[in-house]
Amino acid sequence: MIGQGGTPVLILKEGTKRERGKGALENNIMAATALADTVKTTLGPRGLDKMLVDSMGDVVITNDGVTILKEVDVEHPAAKMLVEVAKTQDEECGDGTTTAVVLAGELLKKALDLVDQNIHPTVITGGYKMASTKAIEELQKIAEKVTIDDTDKLKEIAMTAMGSKSVSAVRDYLADIAVKAVKAVAEKYDGGYRIDLDNIQITKKHGGSVTDTEVIEGIIVDKERVHAGMPTRVENAKIALIDSALEVKKTEIDAKIEITDPSQLTAFLAEEEKMLKTMVETIKKSGANVVFCQKGIDDLAQHFLAKAGIYAVRRVKKSDMEKLSKATGANIITKLSELTPEDLGKSGLVEERKIGDDKMTFVTGCTGAKAVSILIRGGTEHVVDEIERSLEDATSVVAVAIEDGYMITGAGAAATELALRLRDYAASVGGREQLAIEAFAGALEVIPRTLAENAGMDPIDVLIELRKAHKDKKIHYGVNVLTGKVGDMRKEKVLEPLRVGRQAIQSATEAAVMILRIDDVIAGKPSETGKGPKGGGGPEGGGSEFED
Repeated sequence: MIGQGGTPVLILKEGTKRERGKGALENNIMAATALADTVKTTLGPRGLDKMLVDSMGDVVITNDGVTILKEVDVEHPAAKMLVEVAKTQDEECGDGTTTAVVLAGELLKKALDLVDQNIHPTVITGGYKMASTKAIEELQKIAEKVTIDDTDKLKEIAMTAMGSKSVSAVRDYLADIAVKAVKAVAEKYDGGYRIDLDNIQITKKHGGSVTDTEVIEGIIVDKERVHAGMPTRVENAKIALIDSALEVKKTEIDAKIEITDPSQLTAFLAEEEKMLKTMVETIKKSGANVVFCQKGIDDLAQHFLAKAGIYAVRRVKKSDMEKLSKATGANIITKLSELTPEDLGKSGLVEERKIGDDKMTFVTGCTGAKAVSILIRGGTEHVVDEIERSLEDATSVVAVAIEDGYMITGAGAAATELALRLRDYAASVGGREQLAIEAFAGALEVIPRTLAENAGMDPIDVLIELRKAHKDKKIHYGVNVLTGKVGDMRKEKVLEPLRVGRQAIQSATEAAVMILRIDDVIAGKPSETGKGPKGGGGPEGGGSEFED
C-alpha cells in the first residue's frame, strides 16, 4: 500500500501471500469442485469404490462419501468446507453425503459461469438463498407420509440407502435387520417418536458369511467370563453393574509395610482375603448371579465368585455398561457396599458363546429392552467394515424417516421436480437474482445426470426424458440405473427420508454461499514446522479468509 509522498506502508508480515478478487474466488471454487469431482463417481448403485491407503499402509475400500472425505487429508481451506458439508450431512441424516458434496460443487461451478458474465457474487448468493428456501418448501409439498407401522416402506428406505454399497446383493436381508433394530429402540415422545441410535450396539466379528449377521434383543459384551469355574449359562439372571475394582485398595500415598514376623505375613494375607471375601459376600447377599465390572477383578475374588456360582466379566467398556443399564434396568454402582437388590437388572439369559475364535457374553431376553445389538459377520475385515458402514446408513435413514414421518422418491426424481418448479419460480422473481435461481435449478440436475453417467447411460438423453416426464406431471420419475431407462421410482421402491434431501440442499447452499462471499485470501507465512500462526487481519465486513 502506498502512503503519502509515495512511501510504501507495510500492513502484512513479510512472506504473507495474498490473493484478491476474481483470482481468489476462482482458486477457491476450483479447489472445492475438484474435491466434489473426486466423490462424484461413487454416487448411486452403479457408482464405483475408492481404495484409500493411509500413511501406515492401512486400507479402506468404500464408496461412502463421508468416509472418503474423512480419510483423505484435505489441504485447501475451501475444499475443507465441503468436508464439513459431508460431516454435517452424516451427523444429521446418516446418508446423502455424496449428494450434498456433489450439489455444493455444482452450485459453485454454475456460480463461476455467472461471475464470468459480470454478475456480482452478492447477487448470486442472494438468488441461491431464495432458491434454497423455495426448493425446501416445494420438497415438503411432494413428500409423502410414513409411520413406524409402515414396515415395508421403512424397509424400502433402508434398501435405497444400501443400494449403492458393495453389500447391495444382500441388502434385502440387512434392511430387515436395520428396521427391526430401529423399531426396537424407538421411544414414544410428544405424539411422535424419538430414536437414539446409540442404543443400537454394533459388534463386528469377521468369519462366517454376511447372512450370519443377526439382531440380538439385548447386549453383546466382547468379553469372556473371568474364571473357568464359573457357569457358562445363567438363566433368569440378576445383574449387578459395578464401576469399582473388586481388588484390595492400594494406599493413596507411598507407604511401606514392614513385616518382621512370619505370623504377621499370614495375618496380612488373611486380612486381604477377608476383604475380598466381604466384597463377594456383599454381591451374593444382594441376590446377583451375574456381575459386570468396569474395572479389574482380583484372582482371589474370581475364585470366590466362581465358588458362589456367579458369572463375572471384568474391564467392560463404559459405553457397554450404559447400554447394559438401559437394557436390563440395572443401576451402575460406584460403591460396592451400597449394592442392594433394587439396583440389580434382569435378563432372561446370560451366556458365553464362541463366535469365530473369540468368546463373547450375550445378555438376552431383557423385558422392554430399549437397547439392542447387531452382530455383523463377513468373510474378511474389509467386508465387515463395509457392512458396518452400510448398516449405520440404513439405521440412520430409517430412524429419521420415523422421527420426521415423511419420505420422498430418490434416483433424481425429487431433484428433477424441484429444478422444474424453481425455473417457474425464477420467471416470477425477475431481476438478476432470476439468473442465480435458474443456475440453482440447473445445479440440482447434477444428481440425475451423475447417476446416468455412472451407469454408462447418455446423460443428455436422460435429462431430456426426465424433464418431459416431469412436465407431464409424473413427479416420481427418476433414473433407473439397473435397466438404463427413466421410470417411476415409486413403483421401483426407491425411497429416502425427506430430511436427507432437505439437509443436502441446506448444507450445499450454505457452503457455496460462504465460498462465494470470499474475495480475499490472506495466507500467513508457514513456520519451520509447516504450521505457522494464523494470518494477520484482513479488511472488515466478511469476504476474507485467514489460513496457514
